[in-house]
Amino acid sequence: MAAKKNIIIIAGIILLCIVAYLWRSQLFSFGSAEIQYGTYPEAGELAGKNLSFKDLSNFFTALAEKKGGRYAFEVLKRAPAPPNTDLHLLGHVVGDELYKQEGIKGIEICTNDFRNACSHSIVVGIFSEKGDSALGEIADTCRRAPGGSGAYTMCFHGLGHGILSAVGYDMEKTVALCQKTGTEQYNNREYIECVGGAVMEIVGGGGHDRELWEKQRALYLRAEKPLDLCRAAFMPRDVQSWCFVYITPFFWEAVGGDIGNPTDEVFTKAFRWCDKIPLTEMDSRGMCFSGFGKEFVGLALSRDIRADAVQYITDEQLQWVYERCLLAKNKEGAAACVTHAMQSLFWGGENNRSVALRYCGVIPASDDYNRGSCYADLTNAVFFYIKDKSYHQAFCEELPEKFRNECENRI
Repeated sequence: MAAKKNIIIIAGIILLCIVAYLWRSQLFSFGSAEIQYGTYPEAGELAGKNLSFKDLSNFFTALAEKKGGRYAFEVLKRAPAPPNTDLHLLGHVVGDELYKQEGIKGIEICTNDFRNACSHSIVVGIFSEKGDSALGEIADTCRRAPGGSGAYTMCFHGLGHGILSAVGYDMEKTVALCQKTGTEQYNNREYIECVGGAVMEIVGGGGHDRELWEKQRALYLRAEKPLDLCRAAFMPRDVQSWCFVYITPFFWEAVGGDIGNPTDEVFTKAFRWCDKIPLTEMDSRGMCFSGFGKEFVGLALSRDIRADAVQYITDEQLQWVYERCLLAKNKEGAAACVTHAMQSLFWGGENNRSVALRYCGVIPASDDYNRGSCYADLTNAVFFYIKDKSYHQAFCEELPEKFRNECENRI
């Protein structure tokens, strides 16, 4: 009798553990959004709904107006989204409302979630309101963005988006204004990221004035000569290479592909534009191939770039990214693509390093060149962005033995 009672108790404990696991992992909701999504039931309202970006934008705008931008961001972190929803742009939608409500103070909650979309909205709001006289204030605001050194410089990427729209999508004026943001302390990285944001905006933006954007875009981006924008006379040499990192989707368009759903055939054809950059321009050539790696990560995640989505990217998805880089059919080009994909996963140390380590790990040992390039570049990134020696030590111990000694010698 006692044995039977013990079995019942043990079975009950096991059942409770299973229920607790399913609850935490949100595999079922007990019929209640409040249970599944905690104190953010609005996230549950989106479950199973295949809403358009416009509908999602309206939903989160209304939520931010009703309960505040801070609350809307917490819901956005948790909400299920249809595949290929641009979560970064949706983060901008909420960030715009946050700035209206809190102004500069809103930067306090602008974490890395949504690839810095929140801080982007704050600085765009400042610039739209005060113009180039506020560049110093914007720099101070970016320094307050939560996160490591990468959070500060990526804040200026968003500024580039905002400046371009504020000056009527005039790339030349935008580049000139971005130049004013660079500092020696950060090796002019503020300026570089600002121009990168402007390039991304002219390629795939236009949210502020679609008609004007389309008119201006046609002046800078021509399918028969897609390299021209990055080589324009107004684009200084020190940012030309970074321009190529952000122009990648236009290469897909230039070869007749669909930016929203590009194919392997499109990637293969588009890579050839990078091959047209001469070997004498190695920086621009390498960055051109690198831009594909950044985009492949987003595509593998169906454009869900939230930190949690990146954290749980599968080995199969990572393998897909690596194999797409091989379509470059160029040793150095493929390596540039591979390492930049890794950087996108690591995101300046803001994301868990285990994801970048797994990515390097899926590269087969037979591809010693790309595998070695991936681990070496990740090691450099760790020591550049992270100053915590205990982090360095733990990271080095996680590397394959072949790469461990060189890492530990840098501690």
